[in-house]
Amino acid sequence: MNFSAALPTFVITLREGVEAALVVGIVLALLKKAKQSKLNSWVYAGVGVGIAASALVGLLFSAIIQVLGSINPEYTPVVEPLMEGVFSVIAIAMLSWMLIWMTRQAQFLKAEVEGTVTAALKQDNGAGWGVFSLIFIAVLREGFETVLFIAANFQQGFFPAIGAIGGLLTAIAIGVLLFKWGVKINIRLFFQIMGVLLLLIVAGLVVSALAHFDTAVATLAKLDRQSESLCFYYERFTRNPSCILGPRVWNTSKILPDEQFPGVILKALFGYRDDLFLVQAISYVAFLVTVGGIYFRSLGTGVSKPKSEAVTTHQSISSGSKET
Repeated sequence: MNFSAALPTFVITLREGVEAALVVGIVLALLKKAKQSKLNSWVYAGVGVGIAASALVGLLFSAIIQVLGSINPEYTPVVEPLMEGVFSVIAIAMLSWMLIWMTRQAQFLKAEVEGTVTAALKQDNGAGWGVFSLIFIAVLREGFETVLFIAANFQQGFFPAIGAIGGLLTAIAIGVLLFKWGVKINIRLFFQIMGVLLLLIVAGLVVSALAHFDTAVATLAKLDRQSESLCFYYERFTRNPSCILGPRVWNTSKILPDEQFPGVILKALFGYRDDLFLVQAISYVAFLVTVGGIYFRSLGTGVSKPKSEAVTTHQSISSGSKET
């Protein structure tokens, strides 16, 4: 049983879940401060509906894959890896964008949420719906990214979903520790560590996406000889099992196989592959240099702020919730 498949989704859901938990905690604290705790039910409803909508999106993606595969059963071995590759590309784009965007916007999170809640409370009849919409969008946004990642790895069975559930429960626990029990956690450090892990996981997804596309093209070339021209490395395919990924960089399957411990952990968290090809290696490094460079520059921007502006979310909310 490959429980390592649960690790990436655990990390992703934990990070995205804590972001959503911060929004939920800030809203609950603001409602308490404004003596509008009667609207708390709208907050919990937004959380529940957001999680349900994310799960529904996941089921929809699974149905799309099955329908496309059943249209022409002969080409199912082509459609499945192709769809995995497409979902991987979408997940890479979404996770990378959210990683950088949230890093840049983290210092303004409380102010933005507070502004939205204040505006909602001014609407006598629509305050509940305003709070609900804020929470629903926050939860759905984070859940959608996790669903995309799971869809990109749907052949790994239920283990990615198990990891997602574990990450969600841990994120809820962190939210309770922060806003219910008043435990102080260095949120900035937490997101920096989780951000680096997420960056490496997404870089590994780049390698996986290329492997999916290579499998799809190679399978199509075998099923339809007229498609052999798509496989520009086909003449060496017997000696080098790569269709569009170029020559092999290494094969460490006998030394450190990626389906056995500890290789399976390195594969799940850092993108390690025991059979790596040139295009994959170049793409992996290029992703880390470009997206990683932007991410770390974003961290530098946040760190350069004065200490007076770098108050943790927990501290600012705790002090605000005590005001009467």
